[in-house]
Amino acid sequence: MPLDDRREDFLVAVALTEFSVHYETADPKLAEQAWQLAADRLVDHDVRPAEAVDALEIGV
Repeated sequence: MPLDDRREDFLVAVALTEFSVHYETADPKLAEQAWQLAADRLVDHDVRPAEAVDALEIGV
C-alpha cells in the first residue's frame, strides 16, 4: 500500500520521536533536534499527537 504524504510524515514523526527517546541520555542535543523535527512535521499538518496515533491506526 503506497503511503500518502501525510501518512509518511506521521511515520517519520514517530521514528524521530522514538529516536529522541532512545538517545536522550547519550546525546541530549541530538535528541532535542529529533524531537523538534518530529513536532515540526506534525505542526505542518496541524495535527496533535493523539490525532497522529489515530491517523496511523496504532493499536487497531
